[in-house]
Amino acid sequence: MLTLQGVTHVYPNGTRALENASLTIPTGMFGLLGPNGAGKSTLMRCIATLQAPSEGSIRFGDIDVIREPERLRATLGYLPQDFGVYPRVSAYDLLDHLAVLKGIATKGERKETIEALLQQVNLWDVRKKAVAGFSGGMRQRFGIAQALIGSPKLIIVDEPTAGLDPEERNRFNNLLSEIGQNVVVILSTHIVDDVTDLCENMAIIVGGRIVQVGKPQELLGQLRGRIWTSVIDKSALEDTKQRLQVISTRLRAGHTEVHVAADAAPAGFEPVEATLEDLYFATLSKERRANAARDTATPATPS
Repeated sequence: MLTLQGVTHVYPNGTRALENASLTIPTGMFGLLGPNGAGKSTLMRCIATLQAPSEGSIRFGDIDVIREPERLRATLGYLPQDFGVYPRVSAYDLLDHLAVLKGIATKGERKETIEALLQQVNLWDVRKKAVAGFSGGMRQRFGIAQALIGSPKLIIVDEPTAGLDPEERNRFNNLLSEIGQNVVVILSTHIVDDVTDLCENMAIIVGGRIVQVGKPQELLGQLRGRIWTSVIDKSALEDTKQRLQVISTRLRAGHTEVHVAADAAPAGFEPVEATLEDLYFATLSKERRANAARDTATPATPS
């Protein structure tokens, strides 16, 4: 189990990327959902020991992650958002090099490990090709292979399906689901469907703060009977936003499909079953309104 308590991080320029983030993450797939710039990557780097938070504690089992980073790295698999590779090095040779760096010293053990991983991520047939020439989906599957070297107990994947086509995204998600049965896997993403498809537990992060935590279906309970939909003219959208809590819009054939959150049906709206996307957008809408209210209430600093 991974436990974060009061994790705060302030960059040297004064940017507060994380604010008192607290989470308990059990074995299985855990989704960390948030918009770009919400602090997801900063939180992942703190957990992965790539940077120390300004405040707070992080523990994985009996490991104090901040005080004992080497112990955590010995059982960590990490696929960062930007995964670089050496040019002109084959998939097999690069995995062999990374296995040496992870402490697998004997050639026979490395061979067994690498061959099993290449089969698992369906890259055996291209093992002799340079990773730099792989497609985006193939490169992400290679990234999972390198993250699995050494049988880690904690795996972090940061925005893994961004830019993948639907077929590769489905293949990658199936692989993650298989891996996440016996270890802690943290999936950091802004793609709601990835969390819907994969994760038993989740959190939403906005502006560096954890604002929702729980099981997706349980969190959806707070919206049950409160989401309404209507199709309106695009010209009426601004007026609708002024009158109602609009949480999402979609343009369809010149008209706009609107989802709103309300305790009772607004005139012209019909009920719709809430989805995780509705929860996500409703949470973002609520937090942005709260931030705007705080900004309005804070007096300007005299120049």
